[in-house]
Amino acid sequence: MTSLCLFSLLFLFIATGMPIAFALGLSSIATILFFSNDSLASIALKLLESVSEHYTLLAIPFFILSSQFLTTGGVARRIIRFALDCVGHVRGGLAMAGVLACMIFAAVSGSSPATVAAIGSIVIGGMVRAGYPESFAAGVIANAGTLGILIPPSIVMLVYAAATQESAARLFMAGFIPGILLGLALMAAIYVVARVKGLPSLPWAGVRQIVRSGLAASGGLMLIVIVLGTIYGGVCSPTEAAAISAVYAYFVAVFVYRDMGPLHRVPLRAAGESALQAGLRFVRDVLRAAPRSVMHPEVRHVVLDAAKVSVMLLFIIGNAMLFAHVLTTERIPHTIAETIVGWGLPAWGFLIVVNILLLVAGNFMEPSAITMIMIPILFPIARKLGIDPIHLGVVCVVNMEIGMITPPVGLNLFVTAGITGRDLAWVVRAAVPWLLVLLAFLVFITYVPSISLFLPELIDSIQGYR
Repeated sequence: MTSLCLFSLLFLFIATGMPIAFALGLSSIATILFFSNDSLASIALKLLESVSEHYTLLAIPFFILSSQFLTTGGVARRIIRFALDCVGHVRGGLAMAGVLACMIFAAVSGSSPATVAAIGSIVIGGMVRAGYPESFAAGVIANAGTLGILIPPSIVMLVYAAATQESAARLFMAGFIPGILLGLALMAAIYVVARVKGLPSLPWAGVRQIVRSGLAASGGLMLIVIVLGTIYGGVCSPTEAAAISAVYAYFVAVFVYRDMGPLHRVPLRAAGESALQAGLRFVRDVLRAAPRSVMHPEVRHVVLDAAKVSVMLLFIIGNAMLFAHVLTTERIPHTIAETIVGWGLPAWGFLIVVNILLLVAGNFMEPSAITMIMIPILFPIARKLGIDPIHLGVVCVVNMEIGMITPPVGLNLFVTAGITGRDLAWVVRAAVPWLLVLLAFLVFITYVPSISLFLPELIDSIQGYR
């Protein structure tokens, strides 16, 4: 009776158009009030406890702030230039460069919508001007942007780690190879289509230009080394690495690239300056501008935007954790797990059920909410069937990638529609052909767990844990 009331209220609230966070919270509170002895005060305490207990979740606002600085600070533009120089000479190279840029930016942002916004706002228009069909350009970037939650660091993986008490570091490493493989799969599909349609390519940039553009983009590329290096070197936890990434992204955007803040338009090296003079002036500029940068309108705007996104996401997670608390208290996951195990369903059959459930949920809910609702139900069953929790996490993330580009709630679709100025139906038609690549990859990653588990197990063996 309790579970029927809980899920009936949830779906009723969602059907009325209520935001998912409120639907989760209200359905949980109503169920507690009518079917539990808990008081309203205990509900408030549980809501606070659900977020404050999970130290890993603190990484989310830091990664969001880092992503905002990199998006606004011109890092995306330099990454795109570097990607163009690397693969632009191949047939369909401009589209491939868009995918490569999404892969690189995914490794510094952790968010799919942010990846689409940062890369798509530059690449889609450039592809159209170069002679690519607009639908081709929009479809490629909408799909490639989903890599933002698969290639580490990933906000969705942090939420999964909080929900299951699994290692966020191992999850990050598990997403690395699948993320690269999915990016290469999209590039291969682009190459085939480009050959068939005769799409253009750019002249070979040359090794010197690749080195030059790589150095220009190194401010952003170094963030990948800093975040992953400190985590896997045992120096920092994922949360501490996220805090370092936010400070580093602020420093690069404001003082190195100077695309925003008080040093905007002030060159790093003036004409006729020696390297020593430029270095001394850089130190002086940083010391003088640092106090002013804190209250600078552009910096303040970036911090405010990051705060809004963080509050929205953490509010969803908090309510989803309250929902998960009700599920656990009423032993709903335990009952479902025993029922499914009693059916004698094999592990491969259960994974089919998981994919279907998550693909359907991805049409209607945001990934973090899906994780907090579905994983407490699916996780105990997977453990009983012998499915590795890290592999399950990667499978879940790939499902949620697909949810990012399926209507009516696919966030990447809305971002792409905003960039192109087209309606949602047009963006959906543009994204569907490339969605087939993601679906084929989902089947592949679901039934070849060694792809996800190779790096985590390798690192464990190197560190002596296995």
